[in-house]
Amino acid sequence: MSIEEENKATLLHFYELFNQNKPDKCNELVAPEFISHRTTGDISREDLIKGITMLFTAFPDFKATIEHLVAEGNMIAYREICIGTHKGEFMGIAPTRKRVEMINTSILKIIDGKWVEAWPTLDLMRLMQQLGAIPSQ
Repeated sequence: MSIEEENKATLLHFYELFNQNKPDKCNELVAPEFISHRTTGDISREDLIKGITMLFTAFPDFKATIEHLVAEGNMIAYREICIGTHKGEFMGIAPTRKRVEMINTSILKIIDGKWVEAWPTLDLMRLMQQLGAIPSQ
């Protein structure tokens, strides 16, 4: 199997565990030195796992589907669509019971089967609009 195929398998395995709400198992696929460069600031592996827990607390039926996946060497680019129902508090927003969709496009670096660095672009503004936290345009 090529490095690209191995890295695709690692990513898909992570999301399989993610969709089962198994943050501790996801943690096993993320290097201790992992850093995610988000527009809101960098986060660590611990922050990533806390974020997964927060998502499933707010959206218990949250599911991510990988729509596009391209790999070259240790780098992967992918687009995911996430859908869930807002049943718990999320970023100070009381449950709305609304079904929401979030889109994430990300570049990920995987070395030796572990996530080491990421550059995600989360559409949080659209998510907040769906929750009614900010007005739609």
